[in-house]
Amino acid sequence: MTIVKHRGYRKKTRQKHRKNVRDRGLGSIEKYLIDYDVNDKVDIITDPSQHKRGMPNRRYHGRTGTVTGQRGRCYLVEVKLGNSTKTLIVGKEHLRLNPVSVK
Repeated sequence: MTIVKHRGYRKKTRQKHRKNVRDRGLGSIEKYLIDYDVNDKVDIITDPSQHKRGMPNRRYHGRTGTVTGQRGRCYLVEVKLGNSTKTLIVGKEHLRLNPVSVK
């Protein structure tokens, strides 16, 4: 009988999901009031203080995608990963407008 290693949802994220000392806590309410439109370019920056409320997997942290729609309080974001395109359901606290696409 072999022992299976634990593979939790947030494994190997000790550095990736770490906040600055001055940014710790829930943060401002402004990020919950932003509404994104279809075809907006957004950066996926996971907020570690919001654990499972639309938090994408760690492999998408830092990626840029396009908003394709809305589902409840979350947004549908298409992200290119290798040769394929993935559709993610991401909460708005984990999204940020891409500064290159802002006019």
